[in-house]
Amino acid sequence: MRGRDGPLADRLLHNMADVTIADQASPPAKPGVITLARHGEPALSRKVRLNAPEYGEWWGRYELGGLKEGQTPPDPLIQIAREADVIIASTRRRSIETAQAVVGGRAFATDPTFIEAPLPPPPWPLWLRMSPKRLGFFARFWWWFFNNHGGQETRKQAEARAAQAAELLIELSDAGQDVLVVAHGFFNWMIADALKARGLTKLVDEGHAYWSIKRFRRA
Repeated sequence: MRGRDGPLADRLLHNMADVTIADQASPPAKPGVITLARHGEPALSRKVRLNAPEYGEWWGRYELGGLKEGQTPPDPLIQIAREADVIIASTRRRSIETAQAVVGGRAFATDPTFIEAPLPPPPWPLWLRMSPKRLGFFARFWWWFFNNHGGQETRKQAEARAAQAAELLIELSDAGQDVLVVAHGFFNWMIADALKARGLTKLVDEGHAYWSIKRFRRA
């Protein structure tokens, strides 16, 4: 990653002390593949009904929690991790545990650039209650379209972070590295959008389910 300045690149290099990145002095004939994987199913139950403030508290616990026990990573994702030159997880516990489940003991980096976009609760009355899944949908809608950020990261700021993440992944890919990112459903979608805007071709899109992947390569 020669010639790149900025805290993200420096932090990634520091965290990846045991991961070898190819020397860019000899450009590869073919760019590597970028894989964006969503984490496995979290342990925190969604079988509750909450009002908006309670959802804010629930989301805070979700952000801190790990994976539900008894899950087995899909074989294709394990194979992708086995073949990846660079593996990066977000700093959230559920992403780290997912990466640990698929890497087979290999070293991987962690970086907060890849954490999920925030989900502040919508400004709704206390009597309105629904499941976390449904509340999450409306929270995302309010955050995206009405700038309801509650002092957290705004949509514009998250888009800038996704663009920064995409630039880093493209730099690694253009150096011939196959890159696996283990992160989060919505922010992976934002990174995917940034990759497409920069001309990369989508090879695979498994949607937003747990353990699902999206894959990209420069044409």
